[in-house]
Amino acid sequence: MKKHLLLAASGLALCTTAANAEMNFNRIASFATPDNMAEGEDRARPTSAEIIGASEDGMTLVYTDSPLGVIGLIDITDPKNPVARGNVDMGGEPTSVTVIGNTAFVAVNTSESYVKPSGKLVSVNMADGSITGTCDLGGQPDSTAHDAAGSFVVIAIENERDEDAGDGRIGQMPAGWVSMVSVADDLADCATLKTTDVTGLAEIGADDPEPEFVDVNGLNETVVTMQENNEMVVIDANGTVISHFPAGTVDLVRIDTEDERAALDFTGEQMGRLREPDGVQWLDDDHFMIANEGDMDGGSRSVTVFKKDGALVWESNSEFETPIIQSGHYPDKRSDAKGAEPEGMEVATFGDKTYAFILAERASTVSVYDVTDASSPVFKQLLPSGIAPEGVIAIPSRNLFVTANEADLIEDGGVRSHVMVYELQDAPAQYPTLTSEGMDGLTGWGAISGMVADEDGMIYAVNDSFYGYQPTIFKIDPSAKPAKIVDAIRVTRANGDAAQKLDMEGITLDGKGGFWVASEGRTDRVTPHAIYNVNAKGEIKKEIGLPAELLNVETRFGFEGITKVGDTLWMPVQREWKDDAKHSVKLVAYNLETEEWGAVSYPLATPDAGWVGLSDLVAYGDYFYVIERDNQIGANAKIKKIYRIPASEMVPAPLGSALPVVSKEEVRDLIPDLKSFGGYVVDKVEGLAITKDGEMFVSTDNDGVDDSSGETFFWSIGKM
Repeated sequence: MKKHLLLAASGLALCTTAANAEMNFNRIASFATPDNMAEGEDRARPTSAEIIGASEDGMTLVYTDSPLGVIGLIDITDPKNPVARGNVDMGGEPTSVTVIGNTAFVAVNTSESYVKPSGKLVSVNMADGSITGTCDLGGQPDSTAHDAAGSFVVIAIENERDEDAGDGRIGQMPAGWVSMVSVADDLADCATLKTTDVTGLAEIGADDPEPEFVDVNGLNETVVTMQENNEMVVIDANGTVISHFPAGTVDLVRIDTEDERAALDFTGEQMGRLREPDGVQWLDDDHFMIANEGDMDGGSRSVTVFKKDGALVWESNSEFETPIIQSGHYPDKRSDAKGAEPEGMEVATFGDKTYAFILAERASTVSVYDVTDASSPVFKQLLPSGIAPEGVIAIPSRNLFVTANEADLIEDGGVRSHVMVYELQDAPAQYPTLTSEGMDGLTGWGAISGMVADEDGMIYAVNDSFYGYQPTIFKIDPSAKPAKIVDAIRVTRANGDAAQKLDMEGITLDGKGGFWVASEGRTDRVTPHAIYNVNAKGEIKKEIGLPAELLNVETRFGFEGITKVGDTLWMPVQREWKDDAKHSVKLVAYNLETEEWGAVSYPLATPDAGWVGLSDLVAYGDYFYVIERDNQIGANAKIKKIYRIPASEMVPAPLGSALPVVSKEEVRDLIPDLKSFGGYVVDKVEGLAITKDGEMFVSTDNDGVDDSSGETFFWSIGKM
């Protein structure tokens, strides 16, 4: 995953006018790895895009797919429309790839066991997928890189430890090393293969070095991270170690260190945290940057710049996580471990600026830093990626960079592994669409669901049960670009404690400065179906439980929204309850004055797969507007729509009687909107709000960044 001929190529990449403009990277396309399977192959098999490279002309991508034991090829002649070029069998587990010209050099793990490691370096012609050569590496490889001239490939031979042996500690023999092999005429000369012994260098596990990532500078010097050893090594072109030093420690503040409580709390500290770096890239011939993912005892959630003599130049500390938190991407379930986990990275020059692209594996983001001044990196952008980004390659000659995202959630019915393409544009940043940046305190958020607009054009949204210890109403200014969260109102009981056992899925104004909130309920989690009256401070003032007529037929899929018309609250039930006809759900009414319950029946679309249900409900003018969606994701998503129901038909019948069936009219298909963000179509379109002047806002639920890319889309579809 090496930059190649970057400086020469990038000089032509941007015209002078564009180079001086305010440029931003935006995602323009994505490619699902199963699409590279041949016709008739079992697409239900797990796949993965891990490390990625590009041909010299930038028109073809190559990525490693460990589960399938292949490399995948993608044609990006039109970067907005990637085309499958198929897979090439590697005869083992590909761990890394680097490209010289049009030849991919692939490191392949063929180990019999941890104690009998083996591997090979395979060269592949990217034009036709033919294998042109193989070199025996004698050990289990991890990463690869090459010099700017394309005269040699360097390989980190990790010989990784068995995490189930010896309490998962090092050392475990055999030790790893670093190998180099010369390249001529697009072929590796196996006879030139030489190794560099890196044992005896580290303060931690000196007898068992595990080289992880490698990169080569303009002086043909290789920098190596030894993650488990917390050590950095610099090797010259002759394979001689010219410097080495510990990666050191970081004192972290303002971090979340607890995952036992479903809440975001950035008041924790970790003192003396080992960096344990993974990814590394040279910024120039004297400075390199490391991504401190951590492994055994560390992970400082940060990125660091060192000089090659070991002098510390710059440290992000916990500020690396700040934009991730503010954009709703913080992975709370990783708080007790390594947080966002910066891992892979790439550095490249576009025009007159040099950028570092740093992947956060657990947050599923790309942090873009301007590193033109290597001693003073400046954060520029946070971009969404697929789930668990592992590899990244820059193509400055085409103003592109590309990420490989390894998570494949096929067993959970989720999204498949993806490759994603980004372009440097003279255009506003498309993402994030919602942020808490600018608030007085560091405010995390996620899993937003129902929404409502007030008379002043502000929007209020609730989070759902993912943050069960921190139910919150977020006040959003939609006029800002991106939209900004300006207040976080914690929902509490009368005694001031956080209100637990809530699954807030809908919110509406109560007309008295407060709100009515609908809690979906889930009996298997002892979460009651209920409606709550909450004042402007977030205090619950009244709770209304469901009557027996509803409780006797309920299922776990309860209220998914709430709206108020006069004295009546209306709540859509997400899916069929026991007494509903197939593919129909109730819109339940409750009169606040008479305390009477009633309902009408709403006809759902018939799904091609999975289920279809409702996600929010808003009354406006002569209509009720509802989100109807399937639970499908990516290419399988078919139904993400807004419909309207004539208000004249919303006449509730008593519960237990024959319910009148309302009609519906399609207002907007949201799938084109979701595709416009350049990624795959997410499943959970859950929030709808309409301002006083008729502008309609829609939002998605990111599932608290758990088995999710963490992306939240909040956007306007204009006035009705």
